[in-house]
Amino acid sequence: MSILFSPLKIGNTTLPNRISVAPMCQYSAVDGSMTDWHIMHLGSMALSGASMLVIEAAGVVPEGRITPQCVGLYSDANEEALARVMKFVRSISPIVTGIQLAHAGRKASSHRPWNGRGPLKPNEGAWQCVAPSEVALATDWPVPHALTREEMNRAKEAWVAAAKRAARVGLDFIEVHSTHGYLFSEFLSPLSNKRTDEYGGSLQNRMRWPLEVFRAMRTAWPADKFIGAKISGSDFVPGAWSPDDAVVYAGELKKAGADYVTVSGGGVVLDAQVPVAPGYQVPFAERVKRETGICTGAVGLITDPHQAEAVLAAGQADFISIARALLFNPRWGQHAAVALGADDAGVPYAKQYDRGSPRLWPPGKTMGKLGA
Repeated sequence: MSILFSPLKIGNTTLPNRISVAPMCQYSAVDGSMTDWHIMHLGSMALSGASMLVIEAAGVVPEGRITPQCVGLYSDANEEALARVMKFVRSISPIVTGIQLAHAGRKASSHRPWNGRGPLKPNEGAWQCVAPSEVALATDWPVPHALTREEMNRAKEAWVAAAKRAARVGLDFIEVHSTHGYLFSEFLSPLSNKRTDEYGGSLQNRMRWPLEVFRAMRTAWPADKFIGAKISGSDFVPGAWSPDDAVVYAGELKKAGADYVTVSGGGVVLDAQVPVAPGYQVPFAERVKRETGICTGAVGLITDPHQAEAVLAAGQADFISIARALLFNPRWGQHAAVALGADDAGVPYAKQYDRGSPRLWPPGKTMGKLGA
């Protein structure tokens, strides 16, 4: 029996398989509001065969967006646009759907990837970025404004307000973005947090504000729905955030009410030497799962169904978060079930597409023979 296509319980929710659609920024929103592109994209992902869909990072305030074209969840218009998209997704798929709530910190006010990724210039609509300390991302990036205690409190209120908006829309879960060099990971990493108050210095101090915000969100989020976080396994810089720190942080999140963590990493600085290879971040997930017992997702160039199955079989993670492979092949889940010899019980098909299941093909025909 395939482990990838076995049930998984997160909080009070039982998923029919262990494939999660990772949050993938589309850079296609208008003033933070989703557009028809998101209907197409999320509709496609909802039919992928995955059991869990995490909508792309949504800024909790306008200045928390990575680019001017990023999704937000800070206004009534944003909420209405998300509700419109979710009405469509719910009409075509039973997939369990949540949203990643985020603040880009000093990496905000940037160009879209296909426009160069660098910081916006003043004549391009740049805005003031914020961070735990006045430390720029790189030499050619602007120095951010260091958040005051009052501003941190207002930011916490924005996270809570976004969680309440997600609840009103009827989402099944929320995920707190706490990696990739955005605001929470800027507080967590000694590379970007140079504060001298109780929110800087030791690991306990650097974790303090992200955990304060997380606890406030857990209180605001419906008790019967689950909540998770995406965290860093490493900064990929010696002497910085490490797998040891990830274990401690995941344990504290678990105490604060987190039902799962997905372990990624990097992004706090641009010159880190990241050893990119298939499954390169899986060992971080393995340590977190083994040492904290929290439900753990693995990411990091996991593209092949047998590779995903092996990670689960080895006990390195509880579920697999897929991104690029799903952009390339939006039916990755159904194809994975065929590759692993799983039946259709753990991988839903839309009724309109059900006849595409190989179980209904003429005898003797295979995906390979039909060129699928």
